[in-house]
Amino acid sequence: MLVRIVKMGFYRQNVDVFLESFENNKTKIRNSNGCTFLELYRDKNNPTILFTYSYWESDAQLQEYRQSKDFKTLWKTLKPLFSIRPEAWSFDKLETLD
Repeated sequence: MLVRIVKMGFYRQNVDVFLESFENNKTKIRNSNGCTFLELYRDKNNPTILFTYSYWESDAQLQEYRQSKDFKTLWKTLKPLFSIRPEAWSFDKLETLD
């Protein structure tokens, strides 16, 4: 399993635009082939910094999503909203404790 974390910083006036876009697209993202989990977080000290946290069955399925028309359309819409360059990390999930 692959865990993907993406950090995004937005201009203050664009945060609500992003949140609306996420609301409109979250089900489509979550239902993408290989995506098994999706969450959205907001930094406690800086409300213009948000993170997506997702699980993918494989890197190949994440890359398939990133090459999809849906992703490319969404990313083109979001790009002008960013105040900082987005950062992304991919991890192999090793263990979960409940």
